[in-house]
Amino acid sequence: MRILVVEDDVNLNRQLVEALEEAGYVVDKALDGEEGHFLGDTEPYDAVILDIGLPEMDGLTVLEKWRAAGRVMPVLILTARDRWSDKVAGIDAGADDYVAKPFHVEEVLARIRALIRRAAGHASSEIVCGPVRLDTKASKASVSGTQLKLTSHEYRLLSYLMHHMGEVVSRSELVEHLYDQDFDRDSNTIEVFVGRLRKKIGLDLIETVRGLGYRMQAPKDAR
Repeated sequence: MRILVVEDDVNLNRQLVEALEEAGYVVDKALDGEEGHFLGDTEPYDAVILDIGLPEMDGLTVLEKWRAAGRVMPVLILTARDRWSDKVAGIDAGADDYVAKPFHVEEVLARIRALIRRAAGHASSEIVCGPVRLDTKASKASVSGTQLKLTSHEYRLLSYLMHHMGEVVSRSELVEHLYDQDFDRDSNTIEVFVGRLRKKIGLDLIETVRGLGYRMQAPKDAR
């Protein structure tokens, strides 16, 4: 899952990025509204954390421009605690949720997890595909109760496929959502990670759809 953090406070920006990366996300960041708007308008993100009070272009304007351009990724806005009007304006502009400053990073992480789950049609923090269980809260996965030992890239790949169970996901889409903007992207590495995942899961749950990509779904007798 790939997240964009748009926050002009350097320390807070770094704190959020570090917490998100530790939780297993790929993170891009911006320190002003213009850069944030450009990234959100040109890169595919699974969620965005957007501060309201930004230099160059304020957060509400950024959000309104994204929505007017048809960008539908979930957006969590950061507001000042005593500015209830910002919360209302943010929701009206197209925000999906908000957190008031000062806040605990754990709350932001929980809200981001929830936004991503809901966007993919999942209500619970645990996503199940046959015997495979993905605990989005703990960033862990298991098969028939046995925890899988996954690298960060393998976990991100499994998480994305399970969030989009039953859908055909192209290699290019996986590359866009598993690597940040500065990563030397190579779609061939996706095949390597898929092969490793299949071996570790030990079950035929990830289907190769020739010419299109991959689809993960539970066996017919488990649906």
